[in-house]
Formats: sequence, C-alpha cells, structure tokens
Amino acid sequence: MEPMSSSTVEPVDLLDLKLLPAWVKEPVKAKNYAHYTGEEKRRRPRNQRDHEFKRSMLNINKADSHERKKVGRDPPPRDRFGAAKRASRQKDGGKDRHERGRHHENRPKVSQSITPLDITIHFLPYSPAFESVVAQIKSGLVAYSLFALARLFLEKSLRYEVRLTAKAESPLYQLGENGAVSLDREFLERNAFRFAHEDFYKIDITQSDPVKGNFSNVARCRLSGTVLGPTNHHNYQPRLRSLYEQRFNHRMSFADYQRQIEIVNHPALIERWKEEARRVMTYTTLREETPLTFASATEAERHFRSNYLPGLLRSVEEVAVDGVLSRRLPDRALNRAVEDAWVRETHSPSNMMQELAGRFRQAGLNVFRHRRGMLFVSPIRVRPFVHDQAGVSPSVNAILEALAAKPGISRKELFEKVITNPANEEAESRKLALASDVRWLINEGYVIEFNDGSLDLPRGKAKPQETAAAVVSTAETAEQALTGASACTAPAGGKASEELVGSESPPS
Repeated sequence: MEPMSSSTVEPVDLLDLKLLPAWVKEPVKAKNYAHYTGEEKRRRPRNQRDHEFKRSMLNINKADSHERKKVGRDPPPRDRFGAAKRASRQKDGGKDRHERGRHHENRPKVSQSITPLDITIHFLPYSPAFESVVAQIKSGLVAYSLFALARLFLEKSLRYEVRLTAKAESPLYQLGENGAVSLDREFLERNAFRFAHEDFYKIDITQSDPVKGNFSNVARCRLSGTVLGPTNHHNYQPRLRSLYEQRFNHRMSFADYQRQIEIVNHPALIERWKEEARRVMTYTTLREETPLTFASATEAERHFRSNYLPGLLRSVEEVAVDGVLSRRLPDRALNRAVEDAWVRETHSPSNMMQELAGRFRQAGLNVFRHRRGMLFVSPIRVRPFVHDQAGVSPSVNAILEALAAKPGISRKELFEKVITNPANEEAESRKLALASDVRWLINEGYVIEFNDGSLDLPRGKAKPQETAAAVVSTAETAEQALTGASACTAPAGGKASEELVGSESPPS
C-alpha cells in the first residue's frame, strides 16, 4: 500500500540529539499527590469587604422599610410593583423565584461532547527519513534514546506518515489510489472535481478583452474576502454557487450564506474584479485519445462526473497518508481526529517507539533497556563484562571500577579519575592508552557511550560472584543430605538432590 505522498524528503540530523543529554528527552515523571491532605484556602477577593458592607446596608434598609410598614405608612412604589408581581405569580400557580430555580436545576443537561470517530490512527516513520537515521546510527558507536528518536520523527510532518484504519461496517472513502480521503461519501462526491481535476485536465489561462460597462459596486464574501463581481453580471450567480459548494456548504445553508454577501463600492475592488474577470480558463482532457476542451469549469465538471467519477470513488478499510497531507485533509472531522491523535502521540510516543524498535531490529541495530527501564538503540550489542578482572590490564580494571562507582561520567571526568597525576611525564602516553582501552570496551559492548557523551556499564541480570556463591551453597546442602541418609532407607528427596547436584557434586 503506497501512501499519499507530497514527494518531499526531510533530512534528519542526529546532531541535535548529541547536544542534549538523553535524560532531558525522557518522559516526565507524574506528580505525586499522596501527601496532599486537604483543599487549600482560597484567597479572599479584594472587594469582599465592600460586598459585606453593601449586604449589611441592604439588610438595614429592609429592616427600616419593615418598621415603616408596621406604623401604617404606605410602601414605596417599588414595593407596590413587587407586590403586584407576587400576586400575579400566585395566580399562575404560586411559583416564586426559588422554585423556578429548582425547576431549572432539574432540567436535563444537553451533552455537547463530540462523538469520537470509529477509526484507528497510527503514526509511522517515513521510510526515507528512517533510512537516514539508521545510516547515521551505524556510522558511529553512540547509543540513542528511543523516546528522543520518536519525538524527533513526530516533530515535523515531513518525517512521518499516518495510517488510518476503519471498520468494515463504516469504511473510509478515497478518490483513486492516492486521492483525497473522507468519512463522508456524499462530501467526497460533491467535491470530487475540486480535489482531482488537476489529474484529468490541463488548465490554460488566457486574457480576454477588458470588461465593458460602468459598474458602481461589487459583491464580496465576508467570510473569505472573495470579490464575486456586480450582482447584475452574468457570471455572478455561477461564481456565488461555486464558492459556496467548495468552501461553505458543510457549515451553513445557501440562504444563510447569501446573508454573508456584502455590497461594496470601493474603486480598487471594482478594478480588481475587472482584472480577474478578464482571465479565461479552459480545461483540456489529459486521458482522452482526442483531447476535449471546455470553456468553463461547469462544463468540465459535468464531463468529469459522467466519465471519471463512477470508477474513481472507492471504499477502503486502511489507507496511509503522507504526514504533510494529513495536516490538511479536506474532511474537517478526520483532520481534527488526526491532530488530536498527534498531540497525544507527541506527549507519550509509545506507538512510535514500538514501531521504531521493530524496524531498528530489522535493520540490524540493537535495542536494549538500561536504567529505569528506558529503551536505547545502538549499533553494538551491549553485554556485561563477565571476564575475570584479574586477567585484564590494570587500566581496564580502573575504567570498570570508575564507571561502577560513578555511572554516567564523561570521558574527561573518567581520565581525571583514573590518571591521578596529570603532571607526570608519562601522563600523555597513559591518556592515549586509556582512550584506546575505552574505545575497545565500547566496541565490544562492555561500556555504553550515550548521545550526550556520558559513559555507563550495561545493566547485568545477576553478578557472577553471587551466582557462584549460590551454586556452592546448594552443593554443600545436597552433600550433607546424602551423607546423613541411609542407603536402603533413602528419602524421596534424595533423588531430587542428586539430580540437582549431578556431576557437580564434590568428590568424597
């Protein structure tokens, strides 16, 4: 399956990753709120005292008016109107403001959430960019963070492609092999000529005679700024309908769109329309033995729908889209789904890391886990140093001991730690020998050099000394069990001990 491609390759340079430490590119740990005991006190607003003062004054005024009612004074006009409203409210059923508020709270809330699309979106490394990264990794001895590489591919749309997978009951629709993709068949049929006319027709633009007549105003679309021309011109209605079908038919009705048209009398806009009206576009077929020429887009679209569209539109369950084209899909719902998936994948690129790990292994590279379980890729198969350290040079022993005592140090720090007397005459030769030993250890996979220049030992499963001690302890236990057991009344566990020890049991 060939993806829809923009035929542009983005060169990927791993130099940016070498300038930053690997742990900078790793995922940020989640915040721990285990010690969070309660809700923090909110800051009091600055005008809280003013509100309290106004409320107290309002209560005083209400009490004062209540006392005036008691001595027989007439209520003020405002209270009279309030009493009339309360009386009419009682006549309607006696519902006051609080009851209406409770009734409003009991109303069912309308959900405004957008229904997610029933498709699966995966981001894959673009093959030319991936091959460039593999070549750069193989040319050196450095190990790179898989998380950082996944972020590097997702950083620019020229470095990845998007695979869209739909279900059989709700497939995707595509124009041809590499045409536009949409979830709505009617939308794709309606705009098929606009999406695919360049593959079937050659467009020639010529200049005609100047437009004759005096025009005092022109119509302009407020939404797009397109100048449509005078309303009494013969080309006004076709242009209006064409613009609506191409850009606004999925957002509003044609009657609502007509309300967005304004009439302007600016001389510059009138001259601009006159220049555009002189342009004559002709459409010539590219796939006919005898080319046909059409004088307008309407005639060319009619020919396209009758001859090409029936065999062009197809339903697919899976399609690969170029990263650049995936950011400007004509289907707005599909375009939004791809953008949301890209945001999630950039935040946590687990799918891209899994895809990269599989492809790196197929390309002959080694993917391994290091401290905190983080994944790295290297051209060298890393392995712990299991040789007897007494049989190697003191320089190699010093390097291994320094890295075991302080993991993640740089070459400079390692030299300063191993070469204690740099002022000595033999210091320079010792530095060269030490550099040679470090390079040998890295080539053999006994030492890892990361993209930030730090050095570390591979993560071992178990120490050889601990394993040997466990074997000796098991052999001694088995020997004691065999010595203390009778030859004729040996317990059932004796056979298990013999099988465990085997030929490794010490001689009597």
